[in-house]
Amino acid sequence: MDIEKYMQDLGVRARAASRQMARASTARKNAALAGIADALRAARETILSANREDMAAGRENGLEDAMLDRLELTPARFDGMLEGLEQVMALPDPIGEITGLKYRPTGIQVGHMCVPLGVIGIIYESRPNVTIDAAALCLKSGNAAILRGGSEAIRANQAIAACIRTGLAAAGLPEDAVQVVETTDRAAVGALITQPEYVDVIVPRGGKGLIERISRDARVPVIKHLDGNCHVYIDEQADPAKALRITLNAKTHRYGTCNTAETLLVAEAVADALLPDIARALSDAGVALRGCERTLALLEGKVANLTAATEADWFEEYLAPILAVKIVSGLDEAIEHINHYSSQHTEAIVTENYTRARRFLTEVDSSSVMVNASTRFADGFEYGLGAEIGISTDKFHARGPVGLEGLTSRKWVVLGDGQVRE
Repeated sequence: MDIEKYMQDLGVRARAASRQMARASTARKNAALAGIADALRAARETILSANREDMAAGRENGLEDAMLDRLELTPARFDGMLEGLEQVMALPDPIGEITGLKYRPTGIQVGHMCVPLGVIGIIYESRPNVTIDAAALCLKSGNAAILRGGSEAIRANQAIAACIRTGLAAAGLPEDAVQVVETTDRAAVGALITQPEYVDVIVPRGGKGLIERISRDARVPVIKHLDGNCHVYIDEQADPAKALRITLNAKTHRYGTCNTAETLLVAEAVADALLPDIARALSDAGVALRGCERTLALLEGKVANLTAATEADWFEEYLAPILAVKIVSGLDEAIEHINHYSSQHTEAIVTENYTRARRFLTEVDSSSVMVNASTRFADGFEYGLGAEIGISTDKFHARGPVGLEGLTSRKWVVLGDGQVRE
């Protein structure tokens, strides 16, 4: 296969489809999403079987446990895809909405209209459910999409792609509105990210190496986050039961996700009372702890799998049953530590003190900041976006989970009645 020619062809077709999608009605876009859901239900066993083949190949090729976890399409995750489609269908359509209309002295009205970005290229590893999430959000926001999944998920992604084409055709929308790259050749990624004439934005979802490469080499704007070094801070006025429950969930609910906690900070005023029980619960769940000197002194002989933390541990996104633990003097040091070491993804404070909570929300510079809730909630589905196309830790255009609004832009509109400039 001539990869350059193949990817250029995808781009040409996507650009043409994007113009049709920009004028598609809400009813027609929702009909396409409903058709995709019907096709998924009909092909459920075919898709799950394809995923089992992908999983078997992944194990044979030595995929890490975190990648296998992301790759696996369980029945519950399949149902989650369907639920995500239903949520996106129920969301208000932002396209065409005009806001901020104001009269100028000349009599004209000036405002903003919400418009699609155009063609969105999405590059992701594992997670075949991303294929549906991305397709749904791009379609509802009036965009065309080129989806390049990882080679490890090629069978499931192609089975899902067939369902997407079926739903689009049933609704009378161009099948080229969502194209799933059929080749596993890595050169396809290089071609996709260097075609600004066909692609308006790139959204990478995957490991740090993938995202660094795309950010370095792309000639197309990129919406991205590099990693998820997320923190939980247990304040000196934390509720002990909440502290235990939130810490356990943030770390052990799933290890291979970007919103999993990687560092636990504990105020010294409550460390003696709370940290031993939390550490034992984490250890019982199979989590290895890497502690600061004070943590080591407090927990020595009380938990297994306890080692000294290095400077590198405070920066690390483990994506594994490992947690860095540090005892801090209080809120000031916690905020300073987070803003220095964090990847600006998601941070949580556990406290019953309203003033401390407000300070944490104001001063922690991350895309999601939480009070008395697990970091695992940093997700488009949980935020009511229906699904997410990715997480952005950038500060321009989109930040945090990227849903419909993150896939749109604005243009100025002017309404007049024959006015001319004097």
